[in-house]
Amino acid sequence: MKNPSVLDVVTVGEAMALFMARQPGALSQVHDFSRATAGAELNVAVGLSRLGLRVGYVSRVGADSFGEHLLEFMDAQGIDRSHVRIDLEHPTGFMLKSLELDGSDPRIEYFRSNSAASHLCAADHPEAYCAASRHLHLTGISPALSGGVKELVTEMAIQARHEKRSVSFDPNLRPRLWASQKEMIACMNHLAACSDLVLPGLVEGQLLTGEKTAQGIADFYLTQGASQVVVKLGADGAYIASRDGCATVPGLPVEKIVDTVGAGDGFAVGVISGLLEGLSLHEAARRGNAIGARVVQFPGDCDGLPDQAQLAEVMGSVLAPV
Repeated sequence: MKNPSVLDVVTVGEAMALFMARQPGALSQVHDFSRATAGAELNVAVGLSRLGLRVGYVSRVGADSFGEHLLEFMDAQGIDRSHVRIDLEHPTGFMLKSLELDGSDPRIEYFRSNSAASHLCAADHPEAYCAASRHLHLTGISPALSGGVKELVTEMAIQARHEKRSVSFDPNLRPRLWASQKEMIACMNHLAACSDLVLPGLVEGQLLTGEKTAQGIADFYLTQGASQVVVKLGADGAYIASRDGCATVPGLPVEKIVDTVGAGDGFAVGVISGLLEGLSLHEAARRGNAIGARVVQFPGDCDGLPDQAQLAEVMGSVLAPV
């Protein structure tokens, strides 16, 4: 495990056990699954750690075999888990994912109601631990889990902003977890307003802002207080905007898509790591496109996240400057 005394990034969220179907068809008919890990924030933590950044993770897991496996996985990935609590009363969440042979989005079923992570609250905020870090990464999934998690995430964002630590926010919408669309939109846009970097998908941004174009979405969040906005355009790449200007960064062709889940998290890894290393927003988005394209060529959510050597290979062979 890397020395956590001064962390590069802290993130907070729900880590889950993942069971991936090993045969196509309805999940009700699948008999053979392989186990892996899941959770948007955990995926980002893994990706950043593999690239050499020191990453801390705030969460809860149950006192069960799923939780034990997740803790072992975090240790193996070099993630500091000193603020991952073991909850003796509530279980670790898990999910099922179908196998799609045509590259379409897999079907997913979640089993996370009353999970250990859904009982996170403001009392779980490790203020000094976060204050010693450079960057806070948040997604819109965590505040959807419960009122307590929403309070925790909001407090972490406000504190980071007050202390002038950089904050990134990926809406990663899960409408079914919210009581109403109105509440979801209000929370997402409040967290975006507390962030320096906002990473919406095009469809997400349209819903959250009422704007139809990537430029309109970016302008909305720049007006709200973000300094950089990257609108994910799927295979078309990304639209980047800051007060220095805007541009479209083309996506990369992928010969065969194995699994689309985790591509957005991989993209976030590329952008966040690039910016923390001092790259321009354009170069960081190019890295994000490269990692996202790599992730969809692997079955597990984390399988395609590269280490430094693998990143250098993909950036050198596919994204050589022209």
